Amino acid sequence: MTDTQDLHKAFWDRLDSLNAGMLGLSDDRRFIPMSHYTDRDAGKLWFITAKETDLARSLAGSERDAMHIVCDSGEGLFARIEGRLSLVDDPAKLDELWNAVASSWFEDGRHDSDIQLLRFNIATAETWITGGSVAFLYQIAKSKATGDKPDLGEHVTLNF
Repeated sequence: MTDTQDLHKAFWDRLDSLNAGMLGLSDDRRFIPMSHYTDRDAGKLWFITAKETDLARSLAGSERDAMHIVCDSGEGLFARIEGRLSLVDDPAKLDELWNAVASSWFEDGRHDSDIQLLRFNIATAETWITGGSVAFLYQIAKSKATGDKPDLGEHVTLNF
């Protein structure tokens, strides 16, 4: 799998299968677990948070460099995703993203006044795309039997 288009597709397919990662501003040491919602056609991730979180307050009036880190050996994706994070007021997008998980965090549901939508415009993603946990075990066993280094997949930086 070396074609850039195939790597982009594998990245999005695996990212769609994950439901969370660690999100933070690039110049901050504090990263927090956040559920992401993918928008592959636009090259964006979306997040639903509360207006009073440190992250949302840090974005007030500005777009900032941010990172979203995802790791899942079962899905075979490890990635450091970099881009720009901003506050967005888009009721239609919020309606599109709203789900049972998001509703668990807001007392007044979809119309809670504390809801804040975040848009993450992806610039690059340094990715390790592997065959997943079963393929990893196979490659390790094969390397022990043959003495060859295990083939653990593709390591590439994708541009968006």
